[in-house]
Amino acid sequence: MDIKNPIDVRIIVEGASDVESVSKAMRNIALGAEYHITISSIIPTTSSVIAKKAVKGADIVLIATDVDAPGRELAEKFQKVLKDEVGHIERMKLPFGHDVEYMDPYLIQTEIKNAIIRSGLISIANIKLFRELQDKLKESEKTIKDLSTKNKDLEALNNELSTETQKLQNSNDKSNEELESLEDKYNSLQIEFNSINHEYGEIQNKELFEAFSIDELWKEVFNEKLENKEQIYFISNEFKPENVIVGQDRIVALSKKDAVEWLKIIRVVLIFYDSKIEELKEEFDKGKI
Repeated sequence: MDIKNPIDVRIIVEGASDVESVSKAMRNIALGAEYHITISSIIPTTSSVIAKKAVKGADIVLIATDVDAPGRELAEKFQKVLKDEVGHIERMKLPFGHDVEYMDPYLIQTEIKNAIIRSGLISIANIKLFRELQDKLKESEKTIKDLSTKNKDLEALNNELSTETQKLQNSNDKSNEELESLEDKYNSLQIEFNSINHEYGEIQNKELFEAFSIDELWKEVFNEKLENKEQIYFISNEFKPENVIVGQDRIVALSKKDAVEWLKIIRVVLIFYDSKIEELKEEFDKGKI
């Protein structure tokens, strides 16, 4: 596989003397030809802040410290701080108490190569994990896509249900209003019925009455069509004739003769007081009568 850019490797050392040792060892090592690797910088520092800035963008970071306890602690510190900043971190051990002037460059060369090889082997081992993660990512993306589609379908269904619910609510409100209106009418009719029933009961307790159609009796007696029954109701309610009840298109009396007599009286009243009827009704409605 062709790699366009070489792998960027940076080395962190403890001090300037270690820079000299590593630089001297690298003079006779052909990392570019062998591994397509370039050592872009050698960083002498024990500061985590400086190290973090210096290794930014590196593919591999080698931490070169002594094999003694302070060296291990420094390497562990750098590994914790830099693990999320670079591709891979590998420790490179320097001989304890080494002397820069007499250190064998071959030892450092070998340690650098071994550290790079270890990095490569670990990276190869991680390829399988990486591919597994890629597969899981694809599965997750598909799941997310499916869930997104289902979510859109559910949102559309929810909107439809919300619209339908609103329609049902409006219909229910209208039905409740109609029910209240009908209940009011029923209560009004019930009151009227109770009143008429009460009057009828009183009449039944007194004597046996007869009921006649006002329209038919009027036509029979006067040979003319009754034009305004409301006036008859009004006059009857005003004068309240004894043993005669008028309402609901009927006139109830002890006999037909009594009913006819009352209609005749009403007709006379209508003839002489026709112009005053409306005034009387208005005064009655206003409670003046």
